[in-house]
Amino acid sequence: MARAPLLQLTDISLTFGGDPVFSGLSLVVQPGDRVALVGRNGSGKSTLMKVMAGLVEADSGAVVTSPGVKVGYMEQDPDFAGFTTLGDYASSGLMEGEDYLVERVAEGLKFDPAGAVSTASGGERRRAALAKLLAEAPELMLLDEPTNHLDIQAIGWLEDYLKTTRTAYVLISHDRAFLNALTRATLWIDRGMVRRQEKGFAEFEAWRDKMWEEEDDARHKLNRKIKAEARWAVEGISARRKRNQGRVRALQELRATRSAQIKRQGTAEMVLEAGQKSGKKVIEAIDISKKYDGKTIVSNFSLKIQRGDCIGFVGPNGVGKTTLLNMLIGRLEPDSGTVSLGTNLDIALFDQNRAQLDPDVSLWESMTGDMDLRVSGKADQVMVRGNPRHVVGYLKDFLFDEAQMRAPVRSLSGGEKARLLLAKIMARESNLLVLDEPTNDLDVETLDLLQELLTDYKGTVLLVSHDRDFLDRVVRTTIAMEGDGKATVYAGGWSDYQSQRGAMAGDGKPDKKKKQSRTKPAEKPAETGLSFVEQHRLEELPAVIERLEAEINKLADFLSDPDMFTKEPVKFQKGTDALVERQAMLDAAEEEWMMLEEKAAGQE
Repeated sequence: MARAPLLQLTDISLTFGGDPVFSGLSLVVQPGDRVALVGRNGSGKSTLMKVMAGLVEADSGAVVTSPGVKVGYMEQDPDFAGFTTLGDYASSGLMEGEDYLVERVAEGLKFDPAGAVSTASGGERRRAALAKLLAEAPELMLLDEPTNHLDIQAIGWLEDYLKTTRTAYVLISHDRAFLNALTRATLWIDRGMVRRQEKGFAEFEAWRDKMWEEEDDARHKLNRKIKAEARWAVEGISARRKRNQGRVRALQELRATRSAQIKRQGTAEMVLEAGQKSGKKVIEAIDISKKYDGKTIVSNFSLKIQRGDCIGFVGPNGVGKTTLLNMLIGRLEPDSGTVSLGTNLDIALFDQNRAQLDPDVSLWESMTGDMDLRVSGKADQVMVRGNPRHVVGYLKDFLFDEAQMRAPVRSLSGGEKARLLLAKIMARESNLLVLDEPTNDLDVETLDLLQELLTDYKGTVLLVSHDRDFLDRVVRTTIAMEGDGKATVYAGGWSDYQSQRGAMAGDGKPDKKKKQSRTKPAEKPAETGLSFVEQHRLEELPAVIERLEAEINKLADFLSDPDMFTKEPVKFQKGTDALVERQAMLDAAEEEWMMLEEKAAGQE
C-alpha cells in the first residue's frame, strides 16, 4: 500500500510585486525523500522552502501536510528573544529531560550550548538553529544552506548524520560534495517553474543542460516560423487579405508567445586579470609563531610562496586560518619569526566578513565612492582595469539590475554581497589574490565561473574555504591547520590532503581502526622500534610516493609537447616549476621511507 505523502503543494502562485515568483506550482515530498532544491541566486529557493514550512502564505493554491507529520525548518535568522544561552534556544521545543539530544548534536556541530546569546556570532546562532532542528527530529526537515558557517569537520559530521537518518529532507546548498553525497532527487527552480528529477544532484547539470538545449531548439524553431510567416505577410497579404486574416492572427499569437518567454539568467561576465608580474618569490615566512590569550595559533611555521602558486588553507573554525593568512600578507605581525614580501605585489583581498562593504550605502555609492575606482569628475563612472565604465553597465556584468543600484547594500542577499565584493576586486588588476571564504552563498554557476577564472589567473592565489569540491578543483597546495599551533603543508587539494593524512572519521579525528588494519606492526609499534607516528608515516609513504610518481608522469607528458614553450610560455613555466617541485618532494619521500625502513629493520 502506497504511503501518504508528507507534504503536498498544489497550484501555488506567489507574487511579491512585479513578476510572479511562482505560478501554478505543484510538488510532492514523500517519506524517505532526500531532495536537493537548486536554482540560481534569487530564483526563489528560500521563498519556496518558507512556503513549504508554512511561514510564507501563497497568493493561491494549497499546502497540505499529512496528519501527524511535523515539518521542521532551519531558520536563517532565528529569533533568540527571551533566551539566555544558545542551548536554551536549541532545547526550547523538547520535552523535559531531553536536553541531552541538543548536547549530542552540539558536540558534532562544534558549538557550546552554554554560550551566551548576547555575545554569540551569526555562525554560532546558525549552528544553534541547526541543532534545534536535528534534536527535535521532525518527519520532514527543510534545510536552507545548513553548511554555511560550518567548518569541514562539522560538515563531515552533518553529512554522516544525514546519511544515516530515516527522516526525509529537502536541502538547499551550494556545496557540491555535500549535495552529491546526500541527495537522491532534485527539484530545480527556473524562472518560476519547478521541475523534478528522480536523481541526485550529481546528475543535475547534465539534466539542466539537456533541458536548456531543448528550450533553445524550440525557440530557434519558433523564430524560424515567425520569420517565414512574417515574410508571407509582407509579400502576399495584399492579394489574400480577406481569406487570410486567421493566418495574420496566428502570426500575432506566435509573436506574443515569444515575447512572453522569460529569458534565462545569464552567467556573470566576470574578468580576473593579473597586472604586472610580481617577483618570483611572493612571500617567505621563516619560523613564525603567534599566540592569542595564551592559545597558540601557529608555532615555528615556515613557508615559501612562489609566483603562480595556488594555496588552500583548511582547518576547524577558530583554529587561526585567517590569522595565518593576515601574517603572510603583512597585515598582522607574528610574535616571533619573520615574513618577507616579494617585489611588485598588487594585493586584492576578499574578506570573509565583507568588511569592505558599507551596509548603509547604495550599490552605486559603494562602487563610485571607492577612491581606487573613482573616475575624476565622473559621478557615474568607475575605473575598471584602467578603463572608465558606467557603474550601471559594470554592475550588470555581475547580474545586478538597474533597479538595485540605489538600494542599500544591507538589502542584498549573501550571494549578491559576494558578487558585489568580487566586482570591486575584479575592477583592479592584481597579482596576489587573497580569498577568505569566497564561496559562501554563491550559486553553482557562479562558483563554476570563479573556478575557471582562478585556474587561468596568472598571479598567485591564497584561498581559505570549507568547500571541499572547490578546493579540489582549484588549489595545488594545501596548508592544514589542526590546532595546537600545528600547520602542515600537503601537495594537492582537499582529497590529496585526506589521502596523505589518512582516512578521517566523521568527527574529524583519525580513524584508528582503519590505520591499524593496514599492517600488523601498527598494533605493536614496540616490535619495530618506531613510534606510533613514525609507524603510521611508514605505512602511508608508499601511497604518497605512488601519487607523486603519477603526477610527475602527467607533468612530463604535458611538457612533452614541442610547441608548448613557444605557444604557451606561462603554462610551460608553471608546468616546469611544478615538475621540479614534485620531483623534490618525491626524493624527500623516498629518502624518508628508506630511513624509516632502516630504523624499523635495525631494531627488530
